[in-house]
Amino acid sequence: MKKFVSPSKIKGSLKAPASKSAMQRAIAAALLSKGESLITNPTFCDDSISAMRVAQGLGAKITKKSDYVSIYGGLNPQEEILNCGESGLCIRMFTPIAALTGKRLILTGERSLMERPVSSIEESIKALGANIKSNNSKLPIEVWGTLKGGTVTVDGSISSQFITGLLMALPKCSEDSTLYVKNLKSAQYVDLTIEILKNFGVLIEKENHEKFTIKGNQEFVPGIINIEGDWSGAAFLLCAGAIAGEITVHGIAEESTQPDRAIITALKKARANLHINGDCIHVSRSELKGFEFDASDCPDLFPPLAALALYCKGETILHGTDRLTHKESNRAMTIKSELEKLGARVRLFGDSMIIESSEISGGEVDSHGDHRIAMACAIAALGATSPVVINNAECVSKSYSEFFEDLKLIGGQVR
Repeated sequence: MKKFVSPSKIKGSLKAPASKSAMQRAIAAALLSKGESLITNPTFCDDSISAMRVAQGLGAKITKKSDYVSIYGGLNPQEEILNCGESGLCIRMFTPIAALTGKRLILTGERSLMERPVSSIEESIKALGANIKSNNSKLPIEVWGTLKGGTVTVDGSISSQFITGLLMALPKCSEDSTLYVKNLKSAQYVDLTIEILKNFGVLIEKENHEKFTIKGNQEFVPGIINIEGDWSGAAFLLCAGAIAGEITVHGIAEESTQPDRAIITALKKARANLHINGDCIHVSRSELKGFEFDASDCPDLFPPLAALALYCKGETILHGTDRLTHKESNRAMTIKSELEKLGARVRLFGDSMIIESSEISGGEVDSHGDHRIAMACAIAALGATSPVVINNAECVSKSYSEFFEDLKLIGGQVR
């Protein structure tokens, strides 16, 4: 699918999309509960649909309505093959959960997920008592036997998602567990996991994000959980306001544990006009300045910040590109190549991306199947001198299905 985005002046108010990160965690916790859980303010993006599909395959009974999802939990595998779509969190979170069942199950995925490494998952699952086999450290994964618990050390430098999976599964093990984590990145996503587990009656003790103590034989208590607004999706809207007009985004909590709330810090560094009132954030265009920002713990902010940096006077330096290799695309290289097609000046040096203020012309770009690249090119187009054509734009459905429609609602010229 092609999308044509023309230079636009935006103005309006939008509700932030619901967080797919919180949604997927809530689905997993509801699966592990005995009884009915209700998830309100759900998101039905592709990654959430993948999580629901896997949960159903593992025994959950799910009813979807427009404003809530009902999940009757209980681990009782109904399918041998579990398809995680293109969701990295889905494969890393549900593999330890699948290893609780004692059944032989296969977890697989689609497109870019088939190329993501899973070696850290293999080592830890074996150390905790279950069996696992991969395809040369890539998907598909086969698990059998039963996760028992125990002590394990995990490297968190590439992703915190598998740690989330262990924190979900280990409370259901027969033994108590101690999880040691080295070099943890995106620690606040682990905090989000612990927060959601607490909502389901499960307690995790942590020490400085380096040691987690998990009692075994815990009972997940079904309940009602409201999915908070997504700071990752809201970041694109807020940056659009800073580039091309003004916007108010509501339904995002400043006290959220989501690491992408750091977009507020970045916008302040860029000297955007910014006002926060409760769960509403208003951003309007101003004379933006180049800034320096470390996105190592919030790598999903790279695409919107790269688009923003094009309109910041001087030079912007974003640190943490090492976190971008194993995304839906090699995201650092893709940001550089696609924005350069529009006249951007982007350099990669070591672990950093350097972006100079640029006059953005029209042109044709490709998302490379990466939802955040498609959205970044769209907001970059708002301040361009002529229209931008985005190829393979349908990939936004992975996280924010309504993105282009929302952009139109605030004045974006999209067709």
